[in-house]
Amino acid sequence: MSAAAPFPSVTVVIVAYDSGGYLQPCLDALASQSFTDFEAVVADNASQDASVVELRMPDARFTLREMGANLGFAAANNRVAEDSRAEFLALLNPDATPEPGWLAALVEAAGAHPQAASFGSVQLRMEEPHILDGVGDVWHVAGLAWRAGEGWAATRAPGDGEIFAPCGAAALYRLKLFLEAGGFDERFFCYCEDLDLGHRLRAMGAGSRRVAKAVVRHAGSGISGRTSDFTMFHGHRNRIWTFVKNTPGPWFWWLLPYHVAFNLLYLGSAVRRRVFRPVWRSYVAAVRGLKPFLADRRALGRSRRTPFALEVMASTPWSPFRRELHPRCPSDPHRTIG
Repeated sequence: MSAAAPFPSVTVVIVAYDSGGYLQPCLDALASQSFTDFEAVVADNASQDASVVELRMPDARFTLREMGANLGFAAANNRVAEDSRAEFLALLNPDATPEPGWLAALVEAAGAHPQAASFGSVQLRMEEPHILDGVGDVWHVAGLAWRAGEGWAATRAPGDGEIFAPCGAAALYRLKLFLEAGGFDERFFCYCEDLDLGHRLRAMGAGSRRVAKAVVRHAGSGISGRTSDFTMFHGHRNRIWTFVKNTPGPWFWWLLPYHVAFNLLYLGSAVRRRVFRPVWRSYVAAVRGLKPFLADRRALGRSRRTPFALEVMASTPWSPFRRELHPRCPSDPHRTIG
């Protein structure tokens, strides 16, 4: 009989902060995975509610790690990743519940696509599983981002295929490449850190894949609130920083007017949606904090191993409004849902 492996092949990180009734079902669903060679770390960012105090760990694979303060999604994941000895790092939001074959499908895809650094899931709405929550993150050349297919009927879910980056709510990374790329940018705190990392991994020559059989139900900002001041502020500020940091050389100056135009459009829509104040605050904070990201852009330009990944980015003005898949990210023809 062969000796057991000294470390599990996957470290799953669930970053928790006042996760309410979402956290326990998330862990219970993870415990029921058909793939069992994993450890799960609940990284608690100093929750103030009872979600962690009352938490029942399903088995010995699950541990609680107290972060001591609210470090944010980016830093909490980084701390666990730095201590992991696994081959893969899986991220799972506490407001997501994976289907039993979720982790097995991601690990299988990683074996089949060694050129890819990250793997994303098909996300269904928690309370409306016939509706897609997203099938991978799309990055628009103007500095916009969305979850592809969000709001579509689940029967339109595409098969396996290339994506710009996985949504960090339910993703798998090769740990070595995650760390080599520097992990998540902790200045972001949360939101857009997965897209920023996707840029850096692509600059290293590593792609990303959507895995159609890796299915989760996701509440989608179920904890932070979809249009809360917190979500609006961090999402828009970090989107601007991602554009500035990762758009290289002359492309930055060519695309800057496009970026400014879309930001003005967002600002106008924020008035109609009554979220003007946090969006305006995010723009002011983004501009005030630009200097280090401009320096990062120059440094990333010098270290870039592959050209700017325009072939897997959206570019048409209407794409953001339709939550489109990027047309140059082909998918296999089969469906796995509906």
